[in-house]
Amino acid sequence: MNKDFFEALSLLQKENDIDADSLIESVKSGIMKAIKKDYPDSENISIEIDPETGKFEMKLLKEVVEGEPEDPANQINIDEARAISKRSRVGGMCEIKLNPAKFGRVAAQNAKQSIKKDIKDREREKLIEQYKDKVQECVPATVQKVEPNTLNAVVTIDKNEVYFIRKEQIPGEVLKPGDVIQVYVVGASAPDKKPSIRISRTHRELVRKLFAREVPEINDGIVEIKAISRVAGSRSKIAVVSNDPNVDAIGACIGPGKSRITAIVNELCGEKIDIIPWSKDPEEFIARALAPAEVKSVEVFEETDEDTEETRRECKVVVPNNQLSLAIGNKGQNAKLAAGLTGYRIDILPEYPLPSEDDSAEDGEDE
Repeated sequence: MNKDFFEALSLLQKENDIDADSLIESVKSGIMKAIKKDYPDSENISIEIDPETGKFEMKLLKEVVEGEPEDPANQINIDEARAISKRSRVGGMCEIKLNPAKFGRVAAQNAKQSIKKDIKDREREKLIEQYKDKVQECVPATVQKVEPNTLNAVVTIDKNEVYFIRKEQIPGEVLKPGDVIQVYVVGASAPDKKPSIRISRTHRELVRKLFAREVPEINDGIVEIKAISRVAGSRSKIAVVSNDPNVDAIGACIGPGKSRITAIVNELCGEKIDIIPWSKDPEEFIARALAPAEVKSVEVFEETDEDTEETRRECKVVVPNNQLSLAIGNKGQNAKLAAGLTGYRIDILPEYPLPSEDDSAEDGEDE
């Protein structure tokens, strides 16, 4: 049995290119879990694995006591102990050998799972090391192929193939082999099969990186993007501020002849982008965030939960009646983007109460 065990251990080491000591520790961990399942109260368990000598033993260690043991899981009567080893003495430890075959299968399965996890962790670390300069950055990717059924794609980044799933692509976007697209590298992930790099074109940070690439004033720190809110493929709002009174933040982002903003919109498949001037005053910022709607008044409410210490931010916004639908937007999109931009839950109300159906009916009767 020991010969077969060490042959399997050697094969496992070669297949997975894993350090021998790390492999043995993983196997010991798997064996320990298997023994603990059958002996949950045992406090002293010894596992010895030595490939050089071929030694593979597992034992329970129990204290030898006179009379009836108070803790049978960890103590053994002197007479029982001497039946196992004639050298047993009261106060010493009795070694009770366990059959490796009994725990081998379960232990092997536990060890295999542990080793798989270790391998995935190492592969993930290698990926992170390889992409450390690209994580949370915008990089060009070349489309190699697109799966016709799922529309998932395979792209290359610096000659490395990366799987690009459909839900991270811009809605309505049609990718074709040979296309060069800008993607945001979110980070490394470890799905069931193998660790991989996660890339996205729906992430709001892609918008920030595209502006930084197109607008020198952002790269230089003269213009700062304070907040971004995005519904990928439809519309984004960004809040900007200039750190130089001589530089117009919005003008810098739009560029001469709208060249900068146009380049970004084209990269995002026609996605509309609203550029909002940021303000440290919450009421003013919220009013600006609801553009293009006109806002009459904003009332801000902030409350901190004593248990969680989280601050709940809400506001009541009043708009002219003819601006209500514009402020809310199609399917609530404008209000949703404004809320994401400002961090406030926004309740939008008309300036004057809207007539009810009953009122309309009464007006018709009067006529």
